[in-house]
Amino acid sequence: MKVFFRWILAVFALISILFIIFPLLRLITYPKLTLIVSSLRDPLNLKAIFNSIFFAFISSILSVIFGIPLAYLIAKDHFGKLGSIIESICDTPLATPHIVAGIALLLVFGKDGLIGKILYDTLNIKLMGTGFAVVIAMMYLSFPFFVDTVKEGFKNMDQSLENASRILGAGELHTFFLVNIPLIKGHIISGFLSAFARAISEFGAVIIVAYYPMTAPIRIYDAYTQYNLETSISIAAALLIISLLIFVILRIIGRRVK
Repeated sequence: MKVFFRWILAVFALISILFIIFPLLRLITYPKLTLIVSSLRDPLNLKAIFNSIFFAFISSILSVIFGIPLAYLIAKDHFGKLGSIIESICDTPLATPHIVAGIALLLVFGKDGLIGKILYDTLNIKLMGTGFAVVIAMMYLSFPFFVDTVKEGFKNMDQSLENASRILGAGELHTFFLVNIPLIKGHIISGFLSAFARAISEFGAVIIVAYYPMTAPIRIYDAYTQYNLETSISIAAALLIISLLIFVILRIIGRRVK
């Protein structure tokens, strides 16, 4: 009975794995290699892929800078009774349709938005339709992934090491940077990877706030709407391969850091 049960679980697990990996394998193997190489030689496609990687990296770095303090305060219950409300607010983008998020960002950072209007009227700075808008949209939807991962790291860390640091006379700031952060560096790396993965694939919010500079998902959509399916498939396959390579490299670096 025990063996039968495990076989049942294995069958469901295999179906789940195939469900995830088969479309990706089909995407990579469908276009000819020459077509993928040809798509990478197109300056427009290459620029779009570069934009996706670059903007996703910047948004993930910003998530690290702003996410660590927030995750720490939530994990250490600094918000008191408001803690659960703050956590729910932070996770709101996860449940928000991406098109809706794009419209919401437009109303805040657009030329006539709450913040965008101030920037435009006082400094003549326009955010929408620029790389700044792409970064904002990517960060808005990837930020919760980083915060949730790092928050769990702070919650599960060995509290005795933090207490020992305090007993030895270290201040809260000293303990935070020299004890807390090193103890959760694995969670920080995992959070960064999760945020980067979410950001590089973002389409719905980005297309609302900035069609240009064109990112890879928008370039794929653009080619598809022009009935150029072969081009959209080859760009998608190229982006997938490049993204996987980046993740492998970051994983290797992350393991060495740990």
